[in-house]
Amino acid sequence: MRKLNEHGVVAAEFALLLPVLLIILFGTMEFGMVMYGREVVTNATREGARAGIIQRIPTLSAAEIMTVANTYLVGTGISQSSVQFSVPSLGGPTGNPVTVRATYQYPWLIPYIPTLLGLPRPLPIQISTTMRHE
Repeated sequence: MRKLNEHGVVAAEFALLLPVLLIILFGTMEFGMVMYGREVVTNATREGARAGIIQRIPTLSAAEIMTVANTYLVGTGISQSSVQFSVPSLGGPTGNPVTVRATYQYPWLIPYIPTLLGLPRPLPIQISTTMRHE
């Protein structure tokens, strides 16, 4: 039996598998960044709601609660312009809930991921936190 020259086979197989491996790698990185952004914005809504439920005179206004939530985003890598906070309920007397909502427009780092998966660009992530007024 004569051995055939198979020097180019490894390069051809690598060329076929490289795009798949890169999609898996960058998809995993992108998914991690989405989850990180979601958790940071969730924590910001918690901080805003926590500031709104504390018993003080006068109580915080909706604008002050949104300022607390925006301040939490400083230094996290999440752009404040990509997150819109709203405070639909302000609590009031003890036992009433304070709700802080946020819509985070996740800017895809790799532009091909949403195209491949059929996802919107930017990806809207909605978060809501409700706590009772003390």
